[in-house]
This record gives sequence, C-alpha cells and structure tokens, in this order.
Amino acid sequence: MKELIYITGDTHGQFEHVIKFCNRFELTEEDIVIIVGDVGLNYFLNSKDKKAKELLSKQKPIFMCVHGNHEERPEYINTYRQIINKYGTFYLEEEYPNILFMIDGNIYNILEKSFLCMGGAYSVDKYYRLENRWQWFNSEQMPEHIKEYIRNNYYGKSIDVILSHTCPYKYIPREMFLKGLDQSTIDNSMENFLDDCEDNIQYEKWICGHWHCNKTIDKLTFLFDEFINI
Repeated sequence: MKELIYITGDTHGQFEHVIKFCNRFELTEEDIVIIVGDVGLNYFLNSKDKKAKELLSKQKPIFMCVHGNHEERPEYINTYRQIINKYGTFYLEEEYPNILFMIDGNIYNILEKSFLCMGGAYSVDKYYRLENRWQWFNSEQMPEHIKEYIRNNYYGKSIDVILSHTCPYKYIPREMFLKGLDQSTIDNSMENFLDDCEDNIQYEKWICGHWHCNKTIDKLTFLFDEFINI
C-alpha cells in the first residue's frame, strides 16, 4: 500500500481528533501526519508533556511537527538529538521514535515532493501568560540568521509545498483577531518575512496553522482541526 501524507493544524497537546482520524482511516507506520505548529508536546516541560508524547507515540503514523509559538524549540531541550533519515534532518527523542520535529529553513523530500519548513510566530497572549506565570518561550520566533539563510538559498527557486506556522501578512485572516486586542501592539515581523518569501519563492501549495481556522485563499490553506491529504 502506498504511503500517504496528511496535514493538520494546531493541536496544543489535545490529540483526541488526531487519534480518531488515525483509527478511522487505518493509518499505518508508512503514513505521515504533519502538524503545522503548536503541537503542544514541549510546552510544560514536565510529566504533562511526557503523558501527551506517550499517547501520540502509540499511534502508528510518523508525526512530523513544525515549530509553533506555544512550545519550546527542541534544540533547547536536552532530551532531543538530531537525526537524519530518508526525508531529511529532524530533532527526536529516543523514547518516541515516530515523533519528529522539523527544522526551520530545511527542505524535506517526502514522497517525491519538496517541503520547506518555516515555523515560529509571535504570541499575542505573551504578556497575559507572563502575568499569570504561564510558559512563554523567548525562542518562539524564527531567528534572523535562519531568515537570511532562507533568503540566500531559496529565493528564486521552486518548492512544491511550504509549511509554516503563521501565514504571510497579506493573507492574515483578520476575522480571527481577538476582540479587544490592540493590533498595533502585535509584532508582525514573521508575517512580513513570510510575505517576502511568498513573493520570491515559487510554490505549488502553502499550508499553515496558528489562526485556528480552516479555509483556503489562493494557493494557501489554513488548518486547525481539519486534515488534508497531499
């Protein structure tokens, strides 16, 4: 049976719908599920995360995760190490071999398609989380040297699928803005960078999460709790 790629949006550590999907369509160890950020496996950095990882790792597919803004980057967690497999380079914990974290700026070759990963975003609830002593991670946004790497290596090139957490600025779904939040206080630098990428990289499909909606505009698809098949 030919392996398949499915993509979905933010899970925030809640995997009930993912498990139902895996069971309903009888996904196997050959299939791949990509989660485009805010997976929620590296948020608490304690036993809560471990419980979520144990639950997800019991499912059969390979899970490939894009970095979001409500989680720590795996390179800053000492239980992760880099591995290279037939798809590319990932971060992985030995206990959970089917949960892989993609690396910003890397190309992944999956089922004869090229995927560019560009994770990270600004947390609009940053100060609320800090005031309530909830987790917030200084590493949430993409570092400038990775942005420069992407400009130098991919501008003017053609890529099949772009995976990002947030979206290019021109596609921001303003109907999803939080009521009462002063938008002038929001850091849109990541969206502006992705806007520039969208203008300078040729692509067939762009898929993102972050905005908690399911819709398609032009070649860009927002995902939250739905799944699409590539």
